[in-house]
Amino acid sequence: MTQSLTIRRPDDWHLHLRDGAMMEGVLPETARHFGRAIIMPNLVPPVVTGDDARAYRDRILAALPASMTFEPLMTLYLTEATDPADVAAAHAEGLVHAVKLYPAGATTNSASGVRDFDKVMGVLEKMAEIGLPLCIHGEVTTPEVDIFDREQVFLETVLEPLRQRVPGLKVTLEHITTSHGIDYVAGADGDIAGTITTHHLMINRNHILVGGIKPHYYCLPVAKRATHQAALRKAATSGNPRFFLGTDSAPHADPAKESACGCAGCFTATNTLSCLAHVFEEEGALDKLEGFASLFGPVRYGLAPNEGTVTLEKRDTPVDTPAKIDTGAGPVTVFDPGHPLHWHVIA
Repeated sequence: MTQSLTIRRPDDWHLHLRDGAMMEGVLPETARHFGRAIIMPNLVPPVVTGDDARAYRDRILAALPASMTFEPLMTLYLTEATDPADVAAAHAEGLVHAVKLYPAGATTNSASGVRDFDKVMGVLEKMAEIGLPLCIHGEVTTPEVDIFDREQVFLETVLEPLRQRVPGLKVTLEHITTSHGIDYVAGADGDIAGTITTHHLMINRNHILVGGIKPHYYCLPVAKRATHQAALRKAATSGNPRFFLGTDSAPHADPAKESACGCAGCFTATNTLSCLAHVFEEEGALDKLEGFASLFGPVRYGLAPNEGTVTLEKRDTPVDTPAKIDTGAGPVTVFDPGHPLHWHVIA
């Protein structure tokens, strides 16, 4: 029996496009289904100033196929030398929609991240004043903390003290991976929300490690226990507007993933909507998909929902997702959910 679901055109509130030939290859995979995306600034060198963001936005729009419509929502990379006045000016212009905090060494291209929070208090206070969100990669990087505990420790030792120091700061805790993160966002006072990725709804750490290491499931924050995966699914499908989609789709050419020291990131732009419909159907919550993917994020960032719609149709035949996307920077493997997907995006 065919089933059909029509929702507002979704947005992606956490996306890596990279630059150059890689960006040209992967951008159409997002623009095909998504109206807008918060663009991550961790290039080399990073997108630190308003001028950097403007130039990067122009490169994205120049790479966009003429037949597609897509709006990149730019962010700035927070460093200890970031100028509060430049941040405020870029926000006032409508160019910058968030600032991204990477603890130094937390993930790909995060070496320029923050080590001493005293040095960024001026920026954070200005952001609180003007209502500009801080998007946070919520992990500590101290070597004595187990990689599976980094998020929980960050909540206790960094995020809560930071929010106490800057009480008006608007925070988005990105790519939550634990029940601790879900509970913190759901129960916190003040202006905080959280994004959840496609892949963390579909995999846990067993998928990475059982039966051999699966490099294309390796991401940061790393996938956790199945109990945490269940908590993410419950939050995503709950209809709580504090939780919405940020795919963290992160392309790397296959040689960089399949190496002795493989890069972190799952590339989910191509099949996210089919994956999400599968998850929400399993959880008995297809009626909640539009809120998670299309409505709650725009409210969070002060934007109207997209005018257009997309329609998904469940068919007996599975979606024919390509195994790889060919780019000028090399092939990129598309996230494999490990089972057939039957929700097709048809319009």
